[in-house]
Amino acid sequence: MEYEVTIGLEVHAQILTESKMFSGCSAAYAYAPANTVIDEVSLGLPGTLPVLNQGALVKAAQTGLALNCHIAEYCEFSRKLYTYPDLPKAWQISMYDKPICVNGYLDITTEDGEVRRIGIERAHMEEDTGMLQHGDATHSLVDYNRSGVPLLEIVSAPDIRSPEEARLYAQKLRQILVYLGVNSGNLEEGAFRVDANISIRPKGQQEYGTKVEIKNMNSFRNLERALNYEIERQRQVLDSGGTIIQETRGWDEASATTVAQRSKEHAHDYRYFPEPDIPPLELSREWVAARRAELPELPDAKLARFKDEYGLSEQDAALLTNERPIAAYFESVVAVAGADKAKPVANWVLSEIFRLLNETDEPIEVLAQRITPAHLTELVNVVANGEIGSTVAKQVFEEMYRSGDAPSAIINAKGLRQINDTAALRSAAQSAISANPKVVEDYKSGKTAAIKFLLGQVMRATKGQANPKVAEEILQEELAK
Repeated sequence: MEYEVTIGLEVHAQILTESKMFSGCSAAYAYAPANTVIDEVSLGLPGTLPVLNQGALVKAAQTGLALNCHIAEYCEFSRKLYTYPDLPKAWQISMYDKPICVNGYLDITTEDGEVRRIGIERAHMEEDTGMLQHGDATHSLVDYNRSGVPLLEIVSAPDIRSPEEARLYAQKLRQILVYLGVNSGNLEEGAFRVDANISIRPKGQQEYGTKVEIKNMNSFRNLERALNYEIERQRQVLDSGGTIIQETRGWDEASATTVAQRSKEHAHDYRYFPEPDIPPLELSREWVAARRAELPELPDAKLARFKDEYGLSEQDAALLTNERPIAAYFESVVAVAGADKAKPVANWVLSEIFRLLNETDEPIEVLAQRITPAHLTELVNVVANGEIGSTVAKQVFEEMYRSGDAPSAIINAKGLRQINDTAALRSAAQSAISANPKVVEDYKSGKTAAIKFLLGQVMRATKGQANPKVAEEILQEELAK
């Protein structure tokens, strides 16, 4: 039987702020020793009162606007009541029926080039919980450092139709959040966490199938793998006459399977009620307009502009705009070099700059201190002027990275300037021809590609400094004699 797939994603994204959601306690918990970044509010001690982090509110609204959401005029926090070891006060401050962001969407482009619009039902603020560290069968430890860190939960509509679309949606959502400076985008540390709800139904059936939730996916690859596995598992159950159970399953990377964790036959009653210690929020349209004015140029708009303004291909523009700091570095070089040099600048960034970023694991901001926009512009120009060839240019680039010196200083100090002296090149060409009679014979018998071997000999004799175009022209002249 043929089935249709329905997927919705719930993304929990930590909001980058210096302090926690409802107190002045530091939110920098990731590398702190256990239970050292805590205070009375994050521990929920009696008599403490929460105070909303204004920075988190601003970033939540900016996220909603970037995701084409309506920012509510009136929203409020609620208490979500449940008892769990990593939630010390036995309730979580969240938003229930009056979230800050509603009715948005995100457009993705599949690998086949189809543009798909994924609805976003809501995005709401809440506080993160602590973390359990499981020991043996007798005990677990709890670390409350993460408790109270600002969190944004973004809930998609059930519009996703394949694991590929789920991955593309999650990747683009992460890209936008990082562009905004709202989230670090770090999946391994749990700053960006994705849960998936998935069901299948016979093709043509209007009613959705039974929903299964999948957790513990710490990479986009695992998100796609887990969904592919779950689709096949559910298909086999239905084809064999079985029934899908509504449950929460976890992704086990070692076995590449989803594993049952707990059943969810009935929706859990969290007994929500309005948080009595935090007044409702009334967000004026002027306040929302001010948040919209603060938005940076977003990835899709930047990609389109790079194509139109700099004449870059879709692929090159996508690579350069994937991360905001890379795009900023590229434009800082183009601002010095001129828009007419955008393509060679892009080539250097996409090849050598990207290679260094991968090899050194340094951020582009650190790399840019040694390979400055002015120095990279100078390198582009000396190559364009024929002062050095591409091979030597890469040597100069390496020295620029090591020393931070300007290309001209390196070229002069090492004597790397390209040889255009026809007399010197003619002498080298004649020597190459005399030393390789068999190659000359091949060339004269019609194997014109043999001249490339002779050109290589000229380049070797001149230590790579010969102007290859001029050297090849002289070789042709000598071979014609």
